[in-house]
Amino acid sequence: MGIQITPSILNADFAALGAEVARIPSADWIHVDVMDNHFVPNLTFGPTMVEALARSTDTPLDAHLMIADADRHAPTYVEAGCASVTFHVEAAAAPVRLAREIRAAGGRASMALKPATPVEPYEDMLGELDMLLLMTVEPGFGGQKFLDLVLPKIRRARALMDKHGVETWLQVDGGVSLETIERCAEAGADTFVAGSAVYSADDPDAMVNALRERAAAARG
Repeated sequence: MGIQITPSILNADFAALGAEVARIPSADWIHVDVMDNHFVPNLTFGPTMVEALARSTDTPLDAHLMIADADRHAPTYVEAGCASVTFHVEAAAAPVRLAREIRAAGGRASMALKPATPVEPYEDMLGELDMLLLMTVEPGFGGQKFLDLVLPKIRRARALMDKHGVETWLQVDGGVSLETIERCAEAGADTFVAGSAVYSADDPDAMVNALRERAAAARG
């Protein structure tokens, strides 16, 4: 699997999301940050808005659920039109069961870890996941500074994936830019969420391609 760039619309114009997504035709996925003002101190999208966005684009949606009670709500986002749904392990009571429910509903199952959450306790679960998301900022707000302290965890996660021979994608989210994406790619990430870097650029789609090229060069 090659490099994938997943722009976050958290930094886009919420009043014109269809048009904002149309500005990035080169994106592999559209990353939708769902926040409930409980798990994180911010409030963004819900299933109804996600469903409307899914109808407005052919690019698959990648929902990142920063919500409490993920076990109850995550499958709803597959029904709303998301091709991939990420839940936080810190908010899931039964992560293996939840991953299987997402897959059974027809979505790709992904699990996210906050910066301080270690990856090793979930080694045996990697085969249950289509993607593992390692947060490189504390979840809840866009535009934060990249945390280099997560780089060793990215390397450890990649080593565990290689050890077990799984095809799980390794995604990073937070502070990803032209200045930081190389370090993430070198550490083993292959899927990258970028919000501020894309939507603050004069040409967002050109930035998507520039990020992909830089990551691919770093992966060799």
